[in-house]
Amino acid sequence: MFREVLVTLWLLLFYIVYTGSTTPYDIATGLAVAALVGVPASRVLVSDERKLLEVKRYIHLFYYALKYMTVIEFKAHMDVVKRVFTTRLNPGIVKIPVYAKSRYGRLLIAVSITNTPGTVVVDERDGWFYVNWIDVASTKPEEARLAISAEFEDYAFKIFE
Repeated sequence: MFREVLVTLWLLLFYIVYTGSTTPYDIATGLAVAALVGVPASRVLVSDERKLLEVKRYIHLFYYALKYMTVIEFKAHMDVVKRVFTTRLNPGIVKIPVYAKSRYGRLLIAVSITNTPGTVVVDERDGWFYVNWIDVASTKPEEARLAISAEFEDYAFKIFE
């Protein structure tokens, strides 16, 4: 029951932040929808409810989201813009190892790679990501991982492992 309450409260908080409204009607509606979604989904989404109470995970998540949306995305966009104007492209698919064990950690890494301009995860198999990269700097798996996903994986461990 503890897990269901926590997931419902997080969904309600997300709803309030997303809508930007704290009227009694919106809070009641948000609570009803959060409970309808949160109770059945909590069994699937949360395997260890103790992790939901660790504040440092939320701090890492907030810092990562802020850094990703500002610094990482900006640098990647500028790199792609530079490549468009100079036509310096060296595309290819590289194989990189993924050390994160949790499915949410792997998902965060894959989404972060794909949302970053110049890289797209095209497949995941047996602990490896296959990434279409706009500028293949190295075909060695560990060197490619350091260039593409090492920072994402570091945050995935801090948030989900």
